[in-house]
Amino acid sequence: MPMNSAPEQPGIDEPVPEPPAAEPPASAPTALRRTVLIVAAINAAYFVVEVAVALAIGSVALLADSVDFLEDTAVNLLIALALGWSLAARARVGKVLALVILLPAVAVVVQVVLKVGDPDAPAVTPLVLAAAGAALVNLVCALLLARIRAAGGSMVGAAWYAARNDVIINLAIIAMGFLTLLVGTGWPDIVLAVLIIVLNGRAALLVWRLAGEESLAARALAGEDLDDD
Repeated sequence: MPMNSAPEQPGIDEPVPEPPAAEPPASAPTALRRTVLIVAAINAAYFVVEVAVALAIGSVALLADSVDFLEDTAVNLLIALALGWSLAARARVGKVLALVILLPAVAVVVQVVLKVGDPDAPAVTPLVLAAAGAALVNLVCALLLARIRAAGGSMVGAAWYAARNDVIINLAIIAMGFLTLLVGTGWPDIVLAVLIIVLNGRAALLVWRLAGEESLAARALAGEDLDDD
């Protein structure tokens, strides 16, 4: 009797808990990568739509927003490549992404200079429709990224901040469209383009700080003395 009951207990108790514990580490990076690739594809698709409308109607603010979609595509593709790297490497990528967020500002500055010399008002109806579509797309992307933001660190933080700010920009573009109807010039378009530069700069600063926190965490895990800084 003892010989029959003794083997049964280890056979029932030991193997069962093991498999579930091994799954989360493998599935978490896969879910992160899948989400950011979906977001990258959505941004790339709407970039084509919005840049076409922006060039057709001559809106510098809408063109700046279309460049944001291109930037968001690059950011999310970089995240997909960087997942699985060490904490220190992720912190470095986070700082690179903070700089990437500033890229649309360069395009906006060039367009603002050109627009100041000839401040024609953009066509309002296509402007508002394109901005409304952009707001919806960015809201979907922000919600997708919000679900994985904590797990993704500064890299996903970069994408989330960009998507969130883009929603704000899209709503501002819609409001600017109606203001343009009242004033009849392109100056609201120019002013909004300058505000987009400010928003992108603020997002870049926040992401840079997040990356700095990850860098400090990596050094702490490596046993480095942080009091020297």
